[in-house]
Order: sequence, then C-alpha cells, then structure tokens
Amino acid sequence: MKWYKVMNRLSLIFHVLGSAVLYFIIEAISRHSFAEAWAYMTGKPLVFAYNTAFIFTTTLLAYLFRRRCFFRVLIGIFWLALGIINGVLLMNRVTPFTGPDLHMITDAMKIAQKYLPMAGVVVACILFGLVVIFLLWLFIKGPKYRGKLKYRYNLPLVLVGFVAFAGVTQLALEKRVLSNYFGNIAFAYEDYGYPYCLATTIFNTGISCPRDYSESEIARIRRTEERLPETNEEKRPNILFLQLESFFDPTLVNYLNISEDPMPTFRKLMKEYSSGYYKVPSVGAGTANTEFESITGMSMHYFGPGEYPYKSILKETTCESAPYVLKELGYTTHAIHNNEANFYGRRTIFPNLGFDTFTSEEYMPGEDQKNPLGWVKDSILTDEIIKCLDATEGPDYVYTISVQGHGAYPEEPLLEDPQITVSGAPSEGENSKWEYYVNQIREMDDFVKDLVEQLSEYPEDVVLVMYGDHLPTMGLSVEDLKNKYLFQTEYVIWDNFGLEKKDDNLAAYQMAAEVMDRVGIHEGTVFRYHQARRNTKNYQVDLETLQYDLLYGERYAYGGENPFLRTKMKMGLYDVTLDRLQLVSSSDFTYYIYGTNFTPSSEVMLNGEWYDTIYRSPTTLMITGTELNDFDRLAVSQRSNSSTRKALSKSYDRSCYALYADNPWKLNQE
Repeated sequence: MKWYKVMNRLSLIFHVLGSAVLYFIIEAISRHSFAEAWAYMTGKPLVFAYNTAFIFTTTLLAYLFRRRCFFRVLIGIFWLALGIINGVLLMNRVTPFTGPDLHMITDAMKIAQKYLPMAGVVVACILFGLVVIFLLWLFIKGPKYRGKLKYRYNLPLVLVGFVAFAGVTQLALEKRVLSNYFGNIAFAYEDYGYPYCLATTIFNTGISCPRDYSESEIARIRRTEERLPETNEEKRPNILFLQLESFFDPTLVNYLNISEDPMPTFRKLMKEYSSGYYKVPSVGAGTANTEFESITGMSMHYFGPGEYPYKSILKETTCESAPYVLKELGYTTHAIHNNEANFYGRRTIFPNLGFDTFTSEEYMPGEDQKNPLGWVKDSILTDEIIKCLDATEGPDYVYTISVQGHGAYPEEPLLEDPQITVSGAPSEGENSKWEYYVNQIREMDDFVKDLVEQLSEYPEDVVLVMYGDHLPTMGLSVEDLKNKYLFQTEYVIWDNFGLEKKDDNLAAYQMAAEVMDRVGIHEGTVFRYHQARRNTKNYQVDLETLQYDLLYGERYAYGGENPFLRTKMKMGLYDVTLDRLQLVSSSDFTYYIYGTNFTPSSEVMLNGEWYDTIYRSPTTLMITGTELNDFDRLAVSQRSNSSTRKALSKSYDRSCYALYADNPWKLNQE
C-alpha cells in the first residue's frame, strides 16, 4: 500500500491540483466553452488562483473525518452541481445563479421545468439518483484514513486555512484583484469568477449598520429638511414614469455607422423639455434595480454587490416609495409592464411598494404584437397608460416598464428589410446585433411619439418622465462611448402645462424627488431628504444612514414603526366577467364562453382544474371536448405566461358559476 501512503503525504498538493481542475471545469460549464475558460485562466491568473483557493479551502474539511475520500468527492460534487446549475441557467437567461436564487430551492422541480425540457428533467432526476447511490456506496465501501485522527492538530490547521483565505480575500479586494461592487452581475461573474461572486451574493447583502447610527443621528438628518416649503395644495398633475428597456443613444458609440437617427422624437423632446443624463446602478442588465431606485428614491450603492432588493428585503417588508407617498395626497397608483407579471417577482413585490393596480402582459390584448425575439412591442403600452388615467377621477401615478428593447440580440440577421442599417462594429455578428437593436430603438421612439401626441390632447395635467434603464448588453467599454461613462442613459421630463425647462444630470434615485419638487410636492422621508440635501456636504453618507434606518434599522424616522401597509393590489384594471355560455357543437361539445376583458392569457377552470382554452376575442373564449352538466363549476382566470403557469387572479363576482339548471346564468343551447 505504498501508493496509499504517498497519496496521504502528498494529499495537499493533490487537493490544490484537483481544486484547479474542478474550478476550470466549472468555468467551462458556466461559459459554455473550454476555450473561453482557458482564456479566462490565462488572462486573469490571480483571479483564477483565488477561486481555486476558495474551492481548496472548502476541501480542507475532509481532514476532520476518516472517510476523507467520501467528503472530498461530496464537496467536489457540490461545487460541480453549482457549476452545472449556473451553466443551465445561462443558457436561458442573462443573470447567473445568485444567492437570492437559493430562496427558490423548494421550487426546484418547477424551476427545472422552466429551464429544461421534460426529457432534460427526467435525465437530471436519473443522474441525481445515480449520484446519491454512488455517494451511499462510497460512504459504506470507500477507503478510510487508517491513521490516528489528531484533532488537536487538524482542527487548528483547518481553521488557519480558513483564516488565511479570509486574509487573502481582503488583500485581493484592497489590491483590486476583486471587487465588492457589481455594476453588471453577469459581467462580474465573468471577471471575478463563479465561486467568489456566488458567495458574495449569498453573504454580502443588505445595508451594513453605519458606525454612527442612532436615534439622535436620524433626528439630526431629518432637521436638515426643515427649510423645505409646504406641499402645494392646488390641483395636482398626473405623474407618469416610463422606463424604456435598454434604451440609450447608439450614436454615442464611437465605432458605429448608423444610416439614420434611431431616436428622432426622443432627441427632439430633449431639446424642448427638461433633460440630461440619467445615472443608473447597472450596465447591460439589472432593470429591477433602476426601477427600485426610481420608485423608492433609495440608492443601490449601499446594498450588497449584485443584490436585487426585489429578491431580498422587499420580499419581507414594505418600503417607502413614490406610490405610498402620493397615495396620501389622493393619487391612485398603477404599474404597467408588457411582460409576464412574475418577472423579477413584481406581482409579489409591487404590493409592498404601494401599488393599487398592476397591468401585466397577461392583462393586455394583442397576442400578435411581438418583435422577432418574442418580446411584446411597446406600442401596446399607449392604450394601457391612457386606460389608467381614464379609470379614476383624481390624479394618477403610473409607473410603466417597457420590454421591447430586451436582449439577447441576434448575431444572425432577423430583420428582412431593416429601416436602419448599421456598420462599423468589430465583426459581422456584432453589426447584426447592433442593427437589430437600433431598429427596436426606432420602434420604441415611434411609441414615445404616439404616447406624447395622445397625452398632449389629454384634458388633465400630465408630467411624463422617460428614460432608459441601462445600456444594452453589447460588451461596451468606457473607451467605446463618447460620453465616457457606462452607468448612464438619458432622460426627458415632458409635460402638457408649461413646466420650465431645466437641464441637469440626475441619478435614478433622485428623479422622483425632483419631479415632486417641480410640481410642489414635498412629502416622504426619502424624497424630502433629496430635495433638501442634494449637492450638500455629507449627502451620500447621511443617505446611507437614512436608508439603513428605514429598511433595516429601528425606523427612528417613523417613530419606531413601519407606517406602510401592504396594499391589496388588483391585477389588471378591470374585472374579467362571464355573461353566458353557448353550446355551438354537440358532436364534440364545443362551447363559446362570452364575457368581458378576456385576453390570450385567459384560461378556463372547470371544477377546479385547468382546461385547454382557445382565445377568440376580448369577449369570447372557446372550450371543446367535455360535456358540461349541472353542478359543474366554471371560472375564468388570467394565467401567467411563464412555463410555471401560475394563476394570477380570479374574480369570483361574475366569473365563477355553478351550472345549476335553475341558475339565472343558464347553459345557452340556442
């Protein structure tokens, strides 16, 4: 057994080599390319060595057990499984596997069905079973360390290894080998490695308690707002925010040659109305974080790297926001998004931000209004915004999130006859991406033109804030841009009642306070703070302290209690209703269901079970194949468009009926 003794003596060396090989495989899976993993390893050797050391440090735990082989394999399989999960997710989305995704581990099967075909789910289950059987066999039959376990030596050495790794981490951060701020979480994973970024998103979350945090410190910060005027009690305008997906000026890219201006309307509005650069918290992704800043007035800079408050703190508590503040002044608050309601968990989060209604794609008509990548076109949003304004007599706050400009952009031409042509990119594939993107921007600009024209004739005062949420996912660098900054798009504040033009560069978390200030509203802890303290000494330091108090601290600013109750948010503006049922074919039991506000996402539930439904029009659905009888219960619900297919809402006042023979809502067999 000389080989066994040699392996024991050289085990640390083999641990290092094994960790390096394992980490290389993980990166190859995550990047979907061994060549890219090799380029990463050779191009960033210090980062590669750090992540190898991370995996190596976790394998030191094996020295605390006799079944070292088993625990080495177990730890290795754990890391490999994380790499496989990340690789599968990145085949279907831009965002890699992060800490918040662990909260959904109980929905593992649903998630697997979302990102894998059924055959893939079956194969994954089989492989998981085989791995479990192998681990059981290895635990029972595998080799064991036969020497004496000297815990007085082994345990301190393992602890020293962990402490040393912590020191290496701090040194790597100080020397900027690593970073603890992720502007784009997808790029961060590529730059700093999967193990480090995953651990950071798990353990470094929320806002750390400031050193000088106290009730007196919050009182001092609040006193600086006292010079603000009282809120104007006159007629208040409707306040509209329009967040345009990946919308920015492509003429700012140095190397592009564009055949014509892709955003003539937006450019014209910037010249005529208040405008400037819009500082956003992310690049290429992170829509929800720009959204969070714009709605709440809070800066993402103080949260953990790559964190999404929508996936962390806002799942636990309500948060001061523009909707909550404006509701106290008589506003009705609406959210609109032409994508599925569950995207970024908005359906769950928006009630914690004070929204009264949420109209998602599932509540919009027009199943054919999609671009070549399958995203719903923004032109559908004009009517939805006007509907929100028409639905109430008082002022409205409407926050609209568009989706048409979403990537990933195709390297092969998808547009048969593009209105705008593009050249100058480093490759034909890049030219194709930019050409597709620029033509989407042009259609989004046309949508802006139509919206502004309709609002110009609206009989009520309206303020409309429009901006891009982040730069597109095009791998842009600072050197590629004329404005030399990646974390900004552009905004314009349009109105129909003559606000003075005032150009300024603003951060997303400052915009709501700025708009309120323009129309004479001085309410809300965070928004008053921005109005009083922007561009003053210790502005950012005090903002961090205030944000900590409102979300994680004792809420001294509110007298120790959270004043914001979760709203009973309504999905869609109008109820889905049923009027009558008609049997149109007795041979195959085909029925027409007549009602109102049906959309392509409307589905029938028959006796509590989903039933295949054909959408015919906003007033007609069709089902076939089953005879309906007395005492059957039929309902219509809006169902999520995601592959998990959750029910979003069900109205029971007129959309759920038992088919009794003497029921006024009778089976119509005319």
